[in-house]
Amino acid sequence: MNSPERACQPLSVSRTVETEVLIIGGGATGTGIMRDLALRSIQSHLIDKQDLCAGASGGNHGLLHSGARYVFSDPHSAIECREEADLLKRLAPQCVEETGGLFVAVAGDDEKYAAKFPELCKAAGITCKELTVDEALQLEPHLSGDTIKAFEVPDATVDPFRLALENVNHAHELGGSVYHSHTGVVDFEIENGTIKAAICKNYHSGELLKIVAKQYVNAGGAWAMNIAKMAGCNDVSLLYSKGTLLVTNDRLTKRVINRLRPPADGDILVPGGTVSVLGTTSLRTDTPENSRPTIDEVNKNVAEGSAMIPALSNARYIRAFARVRPLVQEGDDNNDRSVTRSFSLKNHEDQNLSNFCTITGGKLTTFRLMAEKTADLVAQRLGNTNPCLTRVTPMPAGTSCKWTEPGASPKYWYEANNPDDMILCECEMVPQSAIDQIVQCAPGAEKEMTLEAIALRSRAGKGPCQGSFCGIRIGSYLYDRGYYTDQTGLNHMRDFFSERFKGMRTVIWGQQAAQMELAEALHCGLLGLDCLDEDVNAAADNTIAPTSTGKTK
Repeated sequence: MNSPERACQPLSVSRTVETEVLIIGGGATGTGIMRDLALRSIQSHLIDKQDLCAGASGGNHGLLHSGARYVFSDPHSAIECREEADLLKRLAPQCVEETGGLFVAVAGDDEKYAAKFPELCKAAGITCKELTVDEALQLEPHLSGDTIKAFEVPDATVDPFRLALENVNHAHELGGSVYHSHTGVVDFEIENGTIKAAICKNYHSGELLKIVAKQYVNAGGAWAMNIAKMAGCNDVSLLYSKGTLLVTNDRLTKRVINRLRPPADGDILVPGGTVSVLGTTSLRTDTPENSRPTIDEVNKNVAEGSAMIPALSNARYIRAFARVRPLVQEGDDNNDRSVTRSFSLKNHEDQNLSNFCTITGGKLTTFRLMAEKTADLVAQRLGNTNPCLTRVTPMPAGTSCKWTEPGASPKYWYEANNPDDMILCECEMVPQSAIDQIVQCAPGAEKEMTLEAIALRSRAGKGPCQGSFCGIRIGSYLYDRGYYTDQTGLNHMRDFFSERFKGMRTVIWGQQAAQMELAEALHCGLLGLDCLDEDVNAAADNTIAPTSTGKTK
């Protein structure tokens, strides 16, 4: 029996790989499962049709919740967040900045709602200290003068990209587990209630790969329902909630700032290194593919956020981005903000499959717990009795994973004191040596990495110029090193700039408009990247197109 979507024609695979577990989805949860299994001496392969954190794991505030956000609507999730945040702060400090957080109410907000906050935090075991307005303004001078209530909580920030890289790196070091980027499952081979193999496609090379595993884990995030249906399972029901966020040019606050009111648009501002991230909206969408920010969503975030931080109304925004969150469909599904933010683990045994499971829902903060519960099920099915160790084992800091940390590049560059190690990204001070290390040995390093993949594993392109200059410099450097040898490198530049433009197009005003004019002049006027396809076609026409007489030109 094959999956319902399988074509009638048999798929021709180029090679077969055998492993104990295949994990589908390279977000925080999928990579967390990979590491959890490796710590239990279970080898796995992880695939993602794009790259690490391509979905909601890489498209959020980077907020490590204290749990206070959920004390009104979801006390169970609030307690989970508190416990998991404490573990992550202790076991993976290289991925966390302990910023602290404030919940603030402004004039016009419901004072009765605010009055309940400390009592609900106490019930969830969350430390909460009430501040006077003057004390709050001393801590965060950008707070609104209309602030009427302020509470201090142990919120923090987390780097989801480094988290995923560290998970993959540690899993590989422990037992040779393997990550395949740009590889998605296109079919399952199923016999007698058991998945015998997954047919996977590398979307860069076009190669079809058969992965034969004893267990299959669906950690596909917003795509989990589609993957489950591919395996013939109809018991995964998700809602899709699109969230849009904005990145400022500067870091506006030291702490995470939350609006103390029922969750709504533009009510969280999270510092992230040298910038701040404002969000988010929550709009129902029918497909996980719809993740472009709109001008209306941008304006909504700015208008709402300005009530708590007035400087947001005139801030320079360098980028907007959007992702689709998968929400487990239970209870009142008319309001996405009221849907549970807990997670769901389906074993699919009532769907007549014995070696397939799906983990979905949840939050970035609770990824480790989600991975633990999933790995418990997989280990039990494999007869492995080793306990979960991610609750007690520190996450080692991988050498090639460090480049996503804000401020890390100039620090390491300065310490090395190598005058030949030129800076390629001036905004984030990323040197040649960082690019060399990433293309040689970063988790997920391929034979020829794209600029987008390099940027995901570093700070390149994250600064005010959004890659306008460093994209050219890094591409040129890789040509000089012989890493890029043909037009493919130029195609990587074009794709990288197009992806950055996707995030800039809705915030093009003021200084960002001038930045865009300069970028267009460089990329189109100087490099002609907008004509690449036409050049290729023209070259092809001039060399192989037959003439009317049948001769080749």
